[in-house]
Amino acid sequence: MKRELSIGVDLGGTQLRAALVDPDGTVLAAQRVRTDRTGGPQGVTVQIHTLVDAIRTDDVATIGIGIPGAFDAAAGTVLGIPALPGWTDVPLADLVTRETGLPCVLENDATAAAIGEWRAGAGKGCDHFVYLTISTGIGSGIVVDGRILRGAGGLAGEIGHTKIADASDPCSCGHIGCWEAVASGTALGRQAQRLAKAEPEGLVAREAGSEPAAAYHVGAAARRGDPSALRLLRDEAVWLGAGFVNAQHLYAPERIVVGGGLSLLLDLMIDDIKAAIRQRLLPGFKPADIVAARLGDDAGMVGAALHALSVEG
Repeated sequence: MKRELSIGVDLGGTQLRAALVDPDGTVLAAQRVRTDRTGGPQGVTVQIHTLVDAIRTDDVATIGIGIPGAFDAAAGTVLGIPALPGWTDVPLADLVTRETGLPCVLENDATAAAIGEWRAGAGKGCDHFVYLTISTGIGSGIVVDGRILRGAGGLAGEIGHTKIADASDPCSCGHIGCWEAVASGTALGRQAQRLAKAEPEGLVAREAGSEPAAAYHVGAAARRGDPSALRLLRDEAVWLGAGFVNAQHLYAPERIVVGGGLSLLLDLMIDDIKAAIRQRLLPGFKPADIVAARLGDDAGMVGAALHALSVEG
């Protein structure tokens, strides 16, 4: 007897990606396109249909979509996506079902990635873990007592917008001092640009060339032993460690799984992160294992697909 498969969709502000996933979380096929930002929800719905048709088999039972914004899971409605204009009160699940003929469920994109890592990646076997995506912003998905923590409206986990500093550049939410404002990849990129301006002949500036300096330029320079780049990563590690401590105090995870672009620099920062955690963690708390996500960019698609299978099943 064949096992039912699912298609997981990662709806991003830049890219729209879909994967055919089996019940074990293995990606069997995948497709991606640039998100149709001008065509609105209808244009994206057509894109999803096209991607689904490209990878669909007779065994596909359902579709799960990771949403980078607010949504009503029961109604299958997207309430708003900050990165995409025109996405207010969109009945996306119904639109996709009418286009594809398949049942469709929605999930928060960070929670979907957490489900993917929990079921098939670096969080497998954990009853208590936190998935953190640290990239343009900071998002999280949380597993406590072997269950996904969703909260009222499915909004639990916005740890990136907890206040962690008295001063910072403005956060994407408009406030000052958010963890995202000081520790995200965007925040590290701002520090890189300041460093490149202050040291125009420095290695970070040379790595960037004609591009604006970004976090990955800092990483490239740090791997070549550049002292200024290594200093920026030490500062970044302290901010990350402070946020990880907050996650431990809130959720008591046994493991913290780090995804997003900055996970590629985790090996350069892990000792300083652990030192910052030891300095701040309350007595009685055992420091969580900190590991890089195993599924990479596939985590959200895998998690959305597995979530859809569990709902429909």
